[in-house]
Amino acid sequence: MYPNGQASWVPLALVVLAADQAAKSYIDATTPLGWSHSVTPFFNLVHVLNPGAAFSFLAGAGGWQRWFFLIIAVAISGWLIWMLRAPRPRAESLAFSLILGGALGNAFDRAARGQVIDYLDFHLGGWHWPAFNVADIGIAVGAACLVLTSFGGARQPQAREKT
Repeated sequence: MYPNGQASWVPLALVVLAADQAAKSYIDATTPLGWSHSVTPFFNLVHVLNPGAAFSFLAGAGGWQRWFFLIIAVAISGWLIWMLRAPRPRAESLAFSLILGGALGNAFDRAARGQVIDYLDFHLGGWHWPAFNVADIGIAVGAACLVLTSFGGARQPQAREKT
Protein backbone atom coordinates (compact mmCIF):
# COMPACT_ATOMS: atom_id res chain seq x y z
CA MET A 1 0.00 0.00 0.00
CA TYR A 2 1.19 3.47 -0.72
CA PRO A 3 1.28 6.18 1.95
CA ASN A 4 -1.81 8.28 2.60
CA GLY A 5 -3.87 6.26 0.11
CA GLN A 6 -2.02 7.71 -2.89
CA ALA A 7 -2.62 5.71 -6.05
CA SER A 8 0.43 4.01 -7.48
CA TRP A 9 1.90 5.33 -10.71
CA VAL A 10 3.83 2.10 -11.28
CA PRO A 11 1.06 0.55 -13.46
CA LEU A 12 1.63 3.31 -16.05
CA ALA A 13 5.32 2.39 -16.11
CA LEU A 14 4.32 -1.23 -16.68
CA VAL A 15 2.12 -0.17 -19.62
CA VAL A 16 5.09 1.65 -21.19
CA LEU A 17 7.27 -1.41 -20.56
CA ALA A 18 4.68 -3.77 -22.09
CA ALA A 19 4.09 -1.58 -25.17
CA ASP A 20 7.84 -1.23 -25.68
CA GLN A 21 8.50 -4.95 -25.41
CA ALA A 22 5.52 -5.85 -27.62
CA ALA A 23 6.75 -3.54 -30.39
CA LYS A 24 10.35 -4.75 -30.09
CA SER A 25 9.28 -8.39 -30.10
CA TYR A 26 7.13 -7.81 -33.19
CA ILE A 27 9.98 -6.09 -35.07
CA ASP A 28 12.45 -8.78 -33.98
CA ALA A 29 10.14 -11.66 -34.99
CA THR A 30 8.92 -10.27 -38.32
CA THR A 31 11.85 -8.39 -39.85
CA PRO A 32 15.51 -9.21 -40.46
CA LEU A 33 18.22 -7.18 -38.77
CA GLY A 34 19.05 -4.17 -40.95
CA TRP A 35 15.57 -4.09 -42.50
CA SER A 36 14.14 -0.70 -43.46
CA HIS A 37 10.69 0.20 -44.77
CA SER A 38 9.77 3.71 -45.90
CA VAL A 39 6.44 4.77 -44.38
CA THR A 40 6.47 8.46 -45.29
CA PRO A 41 8.99 10.75 -46.99
CA PHE A 42 10.41 11.51 -43.51
CA PHE A 43 9.83 8.29 -41.52
CA ASN A 44 11.03 4.69 -41.82
CA LEU A 45 10.44 1.59 -39.77
CA VAL A 46 13.79 -0.12 -39.28
CA HIS A 47 15.32 -3.00 -37.36
CA VAL A 48 18.63 -2.01 -35.80
CA LEU A 49 20.46 -2.93 -32.62
CA ASN A 50 22.04 -0.36 -30.32
CA PRO A 51 24.64 -1.70 -27.89
CA GLY A 52 25.20 1.82 -26.53
CA ALA A 53 23.03 4.43 -24.88
CA ALA A 54 21.23 7.46 -26.33
CA PHE A 55 22.49 8.40 -29.78
CA SER A 56 24.58 5.18 -29.75
CA PHE A 57 26.85 6.65 -27.05
CA LEU A 58 29.59 4.07 -26.29
CA ALA A 59 28.17 1.67 -28.90
CA GLY A 60 31.65 0.54 -29.91
CA ALA A 61 33.06 0.24 -26.40
CA GLY A 62 33.67 -3.51 -26.57
CA GLY A 63 30.79 -4.96 -24.52
CA TRP A 64 31.35 -3.66 -20.98
CA GLN A 65 28.80 -0.92 -21.63
CA ARG A 66 25.97 -3.51 -21.63
CA TRP A 67 26.46 -4.15 -17.92
CA PHE A 68 27.25 -0.53 -17.13
CA PHE A 69 24.00 0.75 -18.69
CA LEU A 70 22.03 -2.16 -17.21
CA ILE A 71 23.26 -1.36 -13.69
CA ILE A 72 22.44 2.33 -14.20
CA ALA A 73 18.93 1.49 -15.46
CA VAL A 74 18.23 -0.83 -12.53
CA ALA A 75 19.53 1.73 -10.02
CA ILE A 76 17.49 4.55 -11.57
CA SER A 77 14.41 2.31 -11.70
CA GLY A 78 14.75 1.53 -8.00
CA TRP A 79 15.14 5.22 -7.20
CA LEU A 80 12.10 6.11 -9.32
CA ILE A 81 9.94 3.47 -7.63
CA TRP A 82 11.02 4.89 -4.27
CA MET A 83 10.24 8.45 -5.45
CA LEU A 84 6.80 7.40 -6.68
CA ARG A 85 5.85 6.23 -3.18
CA ALA A 86 5.67 9.80 -1.83
CA PRO A 87 2.89 12.26 -2.66
CA ARG A 88 4.03 14.68 -5.34
CA PRO A 89 2.48 16.74 -8.12
CA ARG A 90 0.70 14.65 -10.75
CA ALA A 91 2.91 15.95 -13.56
CA GLU A 92 6.01 14.90 -11.63
CA SER A 93 4.56 11.46 -10.87
CA LEU A 94 3.63 11.09 -14.54
CA ALA A 95 7.17 12.03 -15.57
CA PHE A 96 8.78 9.59 -13.13
CA SER A 97 6.43 6.82 -14.26
CA LEU A 98 7.18 7.36 -17.97
CA ILE A 99 10.93 7.42 -17.32
CA LEU A 100 10.62 4.27 -15.19
CA GLY A 101 8.77 2.39 -17.94
CA GLY A 102 11.35 3.42 -20.52
CA ALA A 103 14.29 2.55 -18.29
CA LEU A 104 12.80 -0.88 -17.59
CA GLY A 105 12.11 -1.47 -21.30
CA ASN A 106 15.66 -0.78 -22.37
CA ALA A 107 17.09 -2.58 -19.31
CA PHE A 108 15.11 -5.69 -20.27
CA ASP A 109 16.64 -5.57 -23.76
CA ARG A 110 20.16 -5.23 -22.37
CA ALA A 111 19.63 -8.14 -19.97
CA ALA A 112 17.88 -10.46 -22.44
CA ARG A 113 19.40 -9.49 -25.80
CA GLY A 114 22.61 -7.68 -24.91
CA GLN A 115 21.52 -4.71 -27.02
CA VAL A 116 18.49 -2.48 -27.43
CA ILE A 117 16.20 -2.93 -30.45
CA ASP A 118 15.41 0.38 -32.16
CA TYR A 119 12.87 0.70 -34.98
CA LEU A 120 11.64 4.29 -35.39
CA ASP A 121 13.74 6.28 -37.86
CA PHE A 122 12.94 9.91 -38.69
CA HIS A 123 14.87 11.75 -41.38
CA LEU A 124 14.81 14.93 -43.41
CA GLY A 125 17.01 16.04 -46.28
CA GLY A 126 19.49 13.20 -45.84
CA TRP A 127 19.77 13.82 -42.09
CA HIS A 128 18.64 10.94 -39.85
CA TRP A 129 17.73 11.25 -36.20
CA PRO A 130 19.16 8.18 -34.42
CA ALA A 131 16.65 5.33 -34.47
CA PHE A 132 14.70 4.93 -31.25
CA ASN A 133 11.83 2.98 -29.63
CA VAL A 134 8.83 3.30 -27.29
CA ALA A 135 11.07 3.12 -24.20
CA ASP A 136 13.06 6.08 -25.49
CA ILE A 137 9.82 8.00 -26.08
CA GLY A 138 8.77 7.35 -22.47
CA ILE A 139 12.13 8.59 -21.19
CA ALA A 140 12.11 11.69 -23.43
CA VAL A 141 8.49 12.66 -22.68
CA GLY A 142 9.06 12.07 -18.97
CA ALA A 143 12.19 14.22 -19.00
CA ALA A 144 10.31 16.96 -20.89
CA CYS A 145 7.54 16.83 -18.25
CA LEU A 146 10.13 17.27 -15.51
CA VAL A 147 11.63 20.28 -17.28
CA LEU A 148 8.18 21.81 -17.77
CA THR A 149 7.21 21.24 -14.14
CA SER A 150 10.40 22.97 -13.03
CA PHE A 151 8.98 26.18 -14.54
CA GLY A 152 5.59 25.65 -12.92
CA GLY A 153 5.97 27.67 -9.73
CA ALA A 154 4.73 26.31 -6.41
CA ARG A 155 4.67 22.54 -6.23
CA GLN A 156 1.46 21.08 -4.87
CA PRO A 157 1.35 17.36 -4.11
CA GLN A 158 -1.59 15.54 -5.64
CA ALA A 159 -4.69 15.36 -3.50
CA ARG A 160 -4.79 12.44 -1.14
CA GLU A 161 -7.60 9.95 -1.39
CA LYS A 162 -9.96 9.89 1.58
CA THR A 163 -10.05 6.64 3.44
